[in-house]
Amino acid sequence: MKRRLLLAALFSALSVLANAEERNYITGVMGYDQIRECLVQNQEWVPYPAYTDRAGWDALMGSNKAAVVAAGEKYLDYEWKVVTMSSYLEYERSGNRTVMESPYDSNNRAIACLFAAELAEGQGRFIPQIIDGVIHTCEMTSWALSAHIASLGPDHRPLPWKGDATLELRQGDVSQMFAWIYYYLHEEFDRIHPEISRRIKAELVERELNPYLCETEYWWMGFDPSYVLNNWCPWCNANALLCFMLVEDDLGRYARGVWKSMWSVDQYLNRIQGDGGIEEGPSYWGHSAGQTYEYLYALYLATGGKINLFDNEQIRGMGEYIVNSYVGNGWVVNFADASARGGADDLSLIYRYGKAMGSASMMGYAAQMQKERHTAPQPDWNVFGFLDALSVHDEFCNAPGGYEARDYVWYPETEFHYAKGENGLFLAAKGGYNDESHNHNDVGNFILYLDSRPVIVDVGVGTYTAKTFSAQRYEIWSMQSNYHNLPLINGVAQVSGEEYRAADSKSTRTAFSTNIAGAYPAEAAVRNWTRSYSLKGQTVTVADSFELLEAREANQVNFMIWGDVDASRPGVVRIGTGSRTVVLKYDAKALTASVETIALDDGRFTSIWGPDVKRLTLTATRLQKAGSYRYLISAE
Repeated sequence: MKRRLLLAALFSALSVLANAEERNYITGVMGYDQIRECLVQNQEWVPYPAYTDRAGWDALMGSNKAAVVAAGEKYLDYEWKVVTMSSYLEYERSGNRTVMESPYDSNNRAIACLFAAELAEGQGRFIPQIIDGVIHTCEMTSWALSAHIASLGPDHRPLPWKGDATLELRQGDVSQMFAWIYYYLHEEFDRIHPEISRRIKAELVERELNPYLCETEYWWMGFDPSYVLNNWCPWCNANALLCFMLVEDDLGRYARGVWKSMWSVDQYLNRIQGDGGIEEGPSYWGHSAGQTYEYLYALYLATGGKINLFDNEQIRGMGEYIVNSYVGNGWVVNFADASARGGADDLSLIYRYGKAMGSASMMGYAAQMQKERHTAPQPDWNVFGFLDALSVHDEFCNAPGGYEARDYVWYPETEFHYAKGENGLFLAAKGGYNDESHNHNDVGNFILYLDSRPVIVDVGVGTYTAKTFSAQRYEIWSMQSNYHNLPLINGVAQVSGEEYRAADSKSTRTAFSTNIAGAYPAEAAVRNWTRSYSLKGQTVTVADSFELLEAREANQVNFMIWGDVDASRPGVVRIGTGSRTVVLKYDAKALTASVETIALDDGRFTSIWGPDVKRLTLTATRLQKAGSYRYLISAE
C-alpha cells in the first residue's frame, strides 16, 4: 500500500512538472492518461523475427550471419570471471577503475556474442553457455560499476551491498541485454528448467523495474533542477524503457515506467542547449545524441508511432553535430573530455539516425565512410542497437555516399564556431562556460587543423580514474586552462563553475570573438579580455585585447602543439607537421617565446599523440594594464 501511494504521488508530481518546463517535446505530445491507452502491449511492437522464425533471422542477419556465429563460437569454452570484492575496493585504494571493469566487461561481451550467435543459428548450441553466463551475473551483488557505486551509493564507497540496485549506465546495459535474452529465449530456458527464466525476470524486476519506478534521487533523472544533465539521462532511460517494453506485463506499471522516462528525457532536452551542439564532444555523441535517437525510436515503437519526434529541429541538430564536427582522416573537433579521434565510429547509428530525421548530410556521410571502412554490426550489450543495425545493413552498404563538410558552422547557444579556410586550414573555437558536462577550464580555447590534422591542439583527457570525477578534477593538468590555448592572466588560470563564462560571443563566416574575462577569478584582476579569431585566405589571426584592474605579473599566452617546434628566431615559431610547416608570428618586442615538452605516459594520450606534445608559451616583456597581442598563423 505504501509503495502504491508513493508511486501515485510521484506520477502526480511528474504531471505537474512536465507542464511547467520549457520545450517538453515528448510529454507535450500526450499526457500520462493517453500513454496508458496507446501503449503496444504483449511485446507486439518488436520489429524483429520470433526466435523460431529461421527464415526471418536468415534474412535479418544476411551476410553477417557467419561472422556473428563465429564470434559466439569463440566463447563456447569461455570461463566466467569472478569480479572480486578486492577489485571493487581497488577503486577506493588507487582510483583504478579497470581492475573491476575488465573482468565484468569480458563476461558481458561473452554473453552478448553467445546470444547473438544463438539468434543467428537457432539450434540451441549456445544456450547452455548463455545460461551459465546469465546466472553467473545474476549471482553478483550488483550490476553497477565500482566507480558508479561510489558516486551514487549512500556511503560513497565502491563496495556493493546486499540488495544493491544502483541504477547507472552499465547496470542498465546489462538489464537491457537480459531483457532481450528473456524475451527471446525464456521458452527455450523453460524446457531445461523454469527456474532459469523466473530468476532472470525476478532480477530484472528487483534491479531495474522496481527501483526505476520508485527512485527520484538519481541526479540523471532530472528531479533536481540544479544538476547539469548529460549522456547519462538518455542512456539510462533508453535501457529502462526497453526493459519495461520487453518484460513488464502489468499495464499500469508499464505505463508509469514509460511516462517517467518521457518526463526524464524531456528534462535532458530542456536543459541542454537547443542548437544541437553536444558540449561533451564527439566521443560522447553516441551516448548522448545516439542514445536519444534510440530512446525516441523505442518510444515510437511502444506507442505505435503516436509519439514521433523525428521532425524536431533540436533532435536533428543533435544528430548532425557529429557530421559537422568531423574534420577528416579520423580527426574530430574535440573540446572537453572528447578524444581527438573517434566518436563518429558507429556509422550505422549515424545512418539510422539520419534516415529517421531525413538528414541527407548524416546519411551521405555515413554511407561514404562505410565504403571506406566496411564496418559490420557487432554483437553488443546494447542489443537494440545491434538488431536495429542489422535491419538496415544491406540498405546502408548500398546507399550512395556523398558528403561535403560545411565551410562554416555556428552553434549560438553552445558557442562552438567551426570554419574552413584556404590551404587546408580549419579552425574550431569556443566560448561557453566552465561547468559544461565533462568540462575543462577552456573558455575561449581553439584548435587549428592543417590538411585534416590537428596542429594547435586540445590534448583531451587521460584514462579515467577516481580523481577524474572528484573534487580534485582540476588538479589534473589536462583540465587546466594553462594547458589549453589560452592566456594566464596575472599568473592566474581559469576556474570551474557555472558563473565562470564567456560574454558577448559573436561569430561570422570569417571571424569569432568572445570576452573570456568572466572565466577567471577575482585574483586575476581582469576587467576585459576579448579573444578574437579571424580566418581569411591562408592566415588565421588570433588576437587578445585586454584591460586589467592592475598588472601584477607578466601575462602568458599558451599554445598546445603537436609537431616539431622551432622558436629559436624571435617573432617566429615554425611547427613541423610532417610534410608541411605552420608558421606562427608574434611581436618579439612585446612577447618572448619558450617551449616545453610535455611527456605523455597515459595510454589514452599516447594512442592519439604519441610520446609527447609541446607547450609554446609567449610571455609579455612588460607589465601593462591595457593592451593587445596578435598572432598570425599560416601554412607553408
